[in-house]
This record gives sequence, C-alpha cells and structure tokens, in this order.
Amino acid sequence: MTKRTWALLGILATLAAIPAFGPMAHGRVGTPAPEITSPVWLNSEPTRMADLRGKVVLVEFWTFGCYNCRNTLPSVKDWDAKYRDRGLTIVGVHTPETDSEYNIDNVRREVPSLGIKYAIVTDNDYKTWKAYGVEAWPTIFVLDKQGRIRWLHVGEGQYDETEGVIKTLLAEIS
Repeated sequence: MTKRTWALLGILATLAAIPAFGPMAHGRVGTPAPEITSPVWLNSEPTRMADLRGKVVLVEFWTFGCYNCRNTLPSVKDWDAKYRDRGLTIVGVHTPETDSEYNIDNVRREVPSLGIKYAIVTDNDYKTWKAYGVEAWPTIFVLDKQGRIRWLHVGEGQYDETEGVIKTLLAEIS
C-alpha cells in the first residue's frame, strides 16, 4: 500500500471512532427497541418489551451519582406524574459508572431518596446499554406504542421537545 492509502485508512479509522461519524444510538431511531435484559427491577416486576406494547415508553439510561442525570430527574418524574395514567411507562436503566453504583443496595437506597416511583432496572453488565448503543449518561429514548424508537436525546436539555414527542405518541392510535 502507498503512503496515501495508509493515510486515508488512518483518517477513516479516526472518524469511525468519533461519535458523530461512528455507530451511535442515533441510528436506532425508527427501529424496534431492544429487550431490557436484567433480572433486577426496582419499583416494578420484571417487564418485557412485548408486555409494553400499546404504551408509550420512555427509557432513560442514568446512574445515581451522575450530576447530569440528577438534573434530568425533575422532568422525568414530572412526565411520570402527568402521563402515567394516559399510557406512558417510564423505565430507568441504572447503568453504573463508579464502584459504589454497582452495589445494588446503594441503588435500592438512592431510588426512594430521589423520589423515583417509576420502574428502575439495573444494568451492571452493560448488556442493555450496549444493545441500545448508548455512549453517555443520561440518554433518553422514547418508544411508540409498537415498541419502535421514535426519539432519542443524549445529555440534559430538550425537555420541551421530549415532552412534545410523548404527547404526540400518546395521541397516536395504536
């Protein structure tokens, strides 16, 4: 291979490693949501995606020690209170970042202290994180009544847009 070919391969490899160019969760919009695989659920019995058909589902990847995740909590808890009776189900996927967040007893203590009433599933092995293609905390997916990913946001913000998607999907006929 020529030096030019090697240089181009190096550039392509570098671009593939950058989130804006490499594989990301964003490519999942419009596809069926992966199953949530952990057997450890808090505030709920274990639930399969098939059991949630007919409901709008918000899946948030978070961890209790993450500052940005804590900043999303007021909005997520508000959506749960406003829309649960209208067909919204929220599932918080707790994927740990620090050693203390792997301890299930710490998660069990933090969830009620944060006032979280919706389902929380632990993802200590990152299987669900990887299945969804998540790369950062917090990441929110909104699924339609057929279980397809229709909205995705990484990080804080876009609360009005997310709520607008929730309202639109709740109004859709199954």
